[in-house]
Amino acid sequence: MNFLRYVCATAITCFSLSLFSQEPVQPKPDFKRLHYLSEEEMLLPVKTNVDFTETPPPIGPVRMVAEFEPMQAVLIRYTFGIPYSLIREMAEDIEVVTLVANNSQANSVRNLYVANNVDTSHCSFLIAPTDSYWTRDYGPWFVFDGQNQPGIVDFPYNRPRPNDNNVPPKVAQYLNINLFGMNVTHTGGNMMADGLGMAASTELVYEENSQTNAQVNEKMLNYLGINRYDVMNDPLGDYIKHVDCWGKYLAPDKILLGRVPVSDPRYADFEAVADYFETTPSAYGYPYRVYRVLTPGGNPATPYTNSLILNNKVFVPQTGSQHDAAALAVYAEAMPGYEIVPVPYSGWLDTDALHCRTHEIADVGMLFMDHRPVYGEVSGYDSIQISTKIIAHSGQELVTDSLRLFYRLNEGEFMQAPLQQSSDNIFSAYIKNYQESDTVSYFLAAADASGRSMRHPYMAALDPHRFTIGTLPVSQLVFSPDTVLFQQEYNNGFVVYNHTSGIFLIDSLTTTCNHLYPLQLPELPIQMAPGDSLVVPLELIPGVLSYNPQTFVFDSVVVHASIGSRAVILKINFDLISGDPILFNPSVKAVPNPFTDFVAFSIAGLSGTSAATAVLQVYDAGGKLVADRRFSGLSVTEKIVWDGCSDAGLRQPAGVYFYKLYHGNMLVQGKLIKQRD
Repeated sequence: MNFLRYVCATAITCFSLSLFSQEPVQPKPDFKRLHYLSEEEMLLPVKTNVDFTETPPPIGPVRMVAEFEPMQAVLIRYTFGIPYSLIREMAEDIEVVTLVANNSQANSVRNLYVANNVDTSHCSFLIAPTDSYWTRDYGPWFVFDGQNQPGIVDFPYNRPRPNDNNVPPKVAQYLNINLFGMNVTHTGGNMMADGLGMAASTELVYEENSQTNAQVNEKMLNYLGINRYDVMNDPLGDYIKHVDCWGKYLAPDKILLGRVPVSDPRYADFEAVADYFETTPSAYGYPYRVYRVLTPGGNPATPYTNSLILNNKVFVPQTGSQHDAAALAVYAEAMPGYEIVPVPYSGWLDTDALHCRTHEIADVGMLFMDHRPVYGEVSGYDSIQISTKIIAHSGQELVTDSLRLFYRLNEGEFMQAPLQQSSDNIFSAYIKNYQESDTVSYFLAAADASGRSMRHPYMAALDPHRFTIGTLPVSQLVFSPDTVLFQQEYNNGFVVYNHTSGIFLIDSLTTTCNHLYPLQLPELPIQMAPGDSLVVPLELIPGVLSYNPQTFVFDSVVVHASIGSRAVILKINFDLISGDPILFNPSVKAVPNPFTDFVAFSIAGLSGTSAATAVLQVYDAGGKLVADRRFSGLSVTEKIVWDGCSDAGLRQPAGVYFYKLYHGNMLVQGKLIKQRD
């Protein structure tokens, strides 16, 4: 309806001019080339919606895929609204899926590709009649559901073009993935998402739906996982009201926005949008990093935000404008490491360019890494934990050696630390050895057995995450290091520091580790004045074990002081402590785990050891022995049960516990998670 008002106003203006001046009447616009309704469509009854069947939403939580995430293909339509040079460039790296009306047309297009030097080995065809080449507006929106399964969310396209509106179901069938119908009239050119639950559109989305704004927002959440929907007043002041005419997410924390000269009547509107993003937290917790590109419009056109990101390439429309080179420079600054590809073409318009006429197809087997960066000023002890969720949608195993944290202090060389799994899909590593006021830069890396790899952020070392070290905490024990690694040496240790402003006592040190010689320490308790330190030497006993659950054995030493207790982790190369063979049975399991009331340890299958006494020891996360139980006369079908209580009968709180189970010549170690009662 807004457009109809625009058309009527234009018609009245032209009619008035013809009465009161001798100016020639302007030629009729080429409706088929422009983005709004064709002349024939405007003669249809006023109905922008089409018949649409809504489905239940995907199983939550849902995540909508961002345009800068990994893509497996790009969707275009014949007849084209893009140059062959663009198709040729895209087909160098990715599959180009062309919508065609029938097989005969597919053969004709294939011949055109050959004649224009397009690599047809990277080209495929989808038989789907269409009404227009604006695949962006009617194309599919990709999501992953709460079970990590890919899908497409369809919506009523806001133009009465039934063939276009039928394309998303055909793409879902082509990819053999789930299809969901969301009854919110919308258009792809007016939707951008960050891949982490945030999205932006202009007010057009509210204007075109008879539902309330709250109802629209609720469906965006249920079907797309959009928990913050930034619906903006359109600063462009044109008929189309599409967000891609003036804005584009480049990363979860980066956005490209158009700008106009101060003399432009729209200047305040553009600056209001920029101010919003510069002061509003991104999904990473801090405000967006805003990049500006001059888009005054006019002739030649300047549609620079109307670009396409395909993996490591960014395709930017160029019209011969004096502002073309500056636009490319802004992209290069914002996206270091990407190849910025200019695409000159006489057919680009300010409101209808490259992004409008292409649509990426998400890699449904992508490797996804969800990490919320550490930023600002951070006060840590001697290590800062960096954690990330990693999901291999390919279903392939992660490559262990590829899971890495890369970090550097100030402008030094990047160091590495392995990411180790701490729970389902969650991996962690630690940044260490920093000083107050240091600047820490870091990025994460992963790969899976399908050959896919990922960096977080995408620019990796060229634009890593950054934070600074503030004043170290002064109220708790500080160790260096907090994880003692025995890789090839039998002697190592750690240092306890007093970084507080007062005096405290170190009362005792305890350990459950049976791989260490007795600790050689001054007589305890010992007084620690501000600035004091205590060296704690550690020495391994060689050849005490030979079970091999993993490359490293983990244990701890706990320092008990008047200001609290804290554990130092020991990470010991198994080869250093291997000795005479003893039986290790990894099939022994604790069920259920996590548990609430009790956990049972099955010892079935340990033939020849049924007469031996079983010993179960349970330690809390601080290394304190809370339960030491002995069980005699067990049969091989019986189970050992821990009731979640200490030996004194006290119910233990929810949290992480560690156990050691001895039975005959067997030792099994593991972790327990106790849930709230």
